[in-house]
Amino acid sequence: MRYSYFLLNVPLFSLSHIVGKPFSRIASVTPIMESRRQALLLSSSNCHGYSLLEFAKEEITSFLQKNNVHDLIFVPYAQNDFDGYTLKIKQIIDPWGFNVTGLHTYPDQQAAVNSAKAIFVGGGNTFLLLKRLYEKNLVKLIRSRVDEGNLLYIGSSAGTNVATKSINTTNDMPIVYPPTFDAIGIVPFNINPHYIEMESKTHKGETRDQRINEYLEVQGGPVLGLREGSMLHVDASKLIIKGIAGAVLFKKGQAKTEIPVGEDVSLLCKDVNSVS
Repeated sequence: MRYSYFLLNVPLFSLSHIVGKPFSRIASVTPIMESRRQALLLSSSNCHGYSLLEFAKEEITSFLQKNNVHDLIFVPYAQNDFDGYTLKIKQIIDPWGFNVTGLHTYPDQQAAVNSAKAIFVGGGNTFLLLKRLYEKNLVKLIRSRVDEGNLLYIGSSAGTNVATKSINTTNDMPIVYPPTFDAIGIVPFNINPHYIEMESKTHKGETRDQRINEYLEVQGGPVLGLREGSMLHVDASKLIIKGIAGAVLFKKGQAKTEIPVGEDVSLLCKDVNSVS
């Protein structure tokens, strides 16, 4: 169930008062099931002062090992050189004790995802990545398998963008047009990877904060800005900021909030207004 985790820890008799609907109506619309999703959403694969994925080695290794994963399917569709991109990631992760293969090498890619225990969706252009995932009919399949707890999801940059509610807060240019901006929806809010605060006396273009607030004015929110070196660990209904850098939370009409490493941000998934 994609959004069933919104109802966790909310008694149904209280929920009926919150949403203004009787218990029978709520129960008939949304079966109460707990999502078993497991995901690690990185702001980026590169971080200043570290080699590729070095800053995330401990978290990735622990994430896979505790779930008894040895084989990892890499999804290179955010870039165009599938073989080269996969090889780059394989050369980094294989020495950690895992076996990386590219999803593009499987003749039946839906079957490969359906039987995989873990995938790593790499960065590049978010629009291109989402378009290809839809073309290959992988969006709903990934969403379902992750939500059921049968597929571990690791994403980086564009791979993190497509794991969220939508790709509206990507930093990328729309070089292609996916059928929709709606994404996989492992988490029900937006993330802005590579988040950076930068003000310049000479540059007069919009800042990242201004861009995010433009989104909030129209779409609502919230938006989690992940600094490079930051990642979001998703463990069912529990969300924790990890890595070597913190995050920033944006909500409509509110001042942004700094979130340090180790902070629990699980409340971002307690949106009972999603019940209809």
